[in-house]
Amino acid sequence: MKHQTGYSFHYGWVIIALAALSQFFSGPGQTYSNAIFIDYYINEFGWSRSTVSAIYSSATLAAGFLLFFIGRLIDRNGSRKMAVIVSFALAIACFFNSFVTSLAMLFIGFFFIRLLGQGSMGLISSSLIPQWFVKKRGRAISIAAIGGLVSSAAFPLMNVWLIDAFGWRASWLILGAIVAVCFTPLAFFLIQNSPEDMGLLPDNGSAAKEGASTSTTKEASWTVKEAAATRSFWLLLVCAIIPGIVNTGLTFHLLSIFSEKSLSREAAASVLSLTALIGLPVTFLAGIVLEKVKLQYMLALVFAGEIASLLLLQTASSFSVATLFGIVWGVSMGIERIVMAVVWPNYFGRKHIGSISGISMAMIVTGSALGPLPLGIAFDHFHGYAEILWGIMLFPAIGILAALAAHPPVKQHQPKAEEEKSATANHPAPLGVFVCLRNRLLQSITDKSGIHLRIQALCECYRFFQYRCQLFHGKKRRFHI
Repeated sequence: MKHQTGYSFHYGWVIIALAALSQFFSGPGQTYSNAIFIDYYINEFGWSRSTVSAIYSSATLAAGFLLFFIGRLIDRNGSRKMAVIVSFALAIACFFNSFVTSLAMLFIGFFFIRLLGQGSMGLISSSLIPQWFVKKRGRAISIAAIGGLVSSAAFPLMNVWLIDAFGWRASWLILGAIVAVCFTPLAFFLIQNSPEDMGLLPDNGSAAKEGASTSTTKEASWTVKEAAATRSFWLLLVCAIIPGIVNTGLTFHLLSIFSEKSLSREAAASVLSLTALIGLPVTFLAGIVLEKVKLQYMLALVFAGEIASLLLLQTASSFSVATLFGIVWGVSMGIERIVMAVVWPNYFGRKHIGSISGISMAMIVTGSALGPLPLGIAFDHFHGYAEILWGIMLFPAIGILAALAAHPPVKQHQPKAEEEKSATANHPAPLGVFVCLRNRLLQSITDKSGIHLRIQALCECYRFFQYRCQLFHGKKRRFHI
C-alpha cells in the first residue's frame, strides 16, 4: 500500500462516507424495510400476524447472540475484508428471501438479513470510524449516522414502489443486486482498516511525526476480558439494552397507543416521520457537543429524554401534545444514536473495538427483540397502555443511575514482573539478564522494610542469574549441534 505523506486531503473523509454507506445499505435487514413485506407474506401464505411477528422476533434474537463473534472476526480480519464478505452475504440473503415458501424458510431468511444487515453492517461502520478518529470521533460518527437516517427514509418508499411494480419476490432480488453492485466493490477498493496501514495516524496525523502527535492520538486499548473486569463495562451494557426495550416497544405499538387516545393513524405516521427529521440535525449536533461534554452526562440526558417522552405520551390527547412528544422523542433518540457509538471506543480504545461493540450490539438487538412484548402483554391484561407506560419509566430511571455511575475506566500499568519480562524479551540473552539483575538490585537497595528483605532479594537475584546463564548456554549448545 502506498503511504500518504501529505496533509492536503484526509482519507478519513472517505472512511466516513463508506461508513455512512454501510449504514445505508444495512436497510434490507432493518425493521423499517422488512415491515413493508409482512402483509404480503400474510396475504399470500395465510399466516397469522402473530406467527410472523414471533418468527421475526425469534430470528432477531438468535442473530443478536452471534454479533459478538462477528465483532471478533472484524478485529481479526479487519473491516475491509469483513465489509466485502458481509455485504455479499447480505445480497445472497436477499436472494434467498425471494424464494420463501414456508415458515422455516421465513425464519432462515429473517435470521440472515437481521444478522448481516441490521447487525453486521452497522457493526462494521461503528468499528471502522474509531480507528480513524480520536479527537473528533463524535463528529465523524454523527456524520456517518446520516447514512442510517437516509436509509430509514428511503427504503420503505423504495420497497413500496418495487413491490407495486415488480412484486415482493422480485423486489428481494433487486435489493440484493443493489447491495452487491453498489457497496461491495466500494468496500473492496476503498476501505482501509486503519490509518497506520497508510502510514498515518488518527486525526490525519503523519507516522513520520509520530513523536509529536502520539500524545494526542494514543489511547489505552482493552481486551474484552479486561473490559469485562471493570464495573463501567456492565453499567454501559445496561445502558445499551434499555433504549432498545423502550424505543422499539413504543414504535411497534405507537399506532395502537394513538388509537387508544383517539388519535388517527395519520397522526402516528406523522409523529414517526417527525422523529426521523428531528434526529438528523440532533445527531450531528450531538457529535460536536460530545467533544466538550462528558459522555456520562450525555448518556444520562438520553434517559431523561425517554422519561419526558413517556410522560408526554401519557397526556397526548391532542395532536399538538403528540407533536411535542415526537420532538422530545426524536431528540432523545438522536443523542442516543451517537453516544452509544462513541462511548465504547472512548472508554476501551480501538484495538478490540469490534469484539466490544459486538457485545453492545447484541444487547441492543436483544432489547429490540424483547421490547414489544411487555406492552403487548399489558394491553391484553389491562385493555390499555396507561399502566405499562408508567411501569416502563423504571427502565430509563435505572439508565440514568447506570450512566452517572459508569466512569471512564483507567487501565493500570504493567506489573513489575511483566515489565521485567518484557525488558528481558527485548534484549539479547546476557544483556537481558543484567537488566533484570539491575532492577532487582535497585529494588533491594531502596527497600525500607528491613535488612532481611534486602538479603532475600539479593539471593533471589543470584538464583535468577544462575538460571538465565544455564538457559543461555543451553541455547548455545543446541545452536552448535
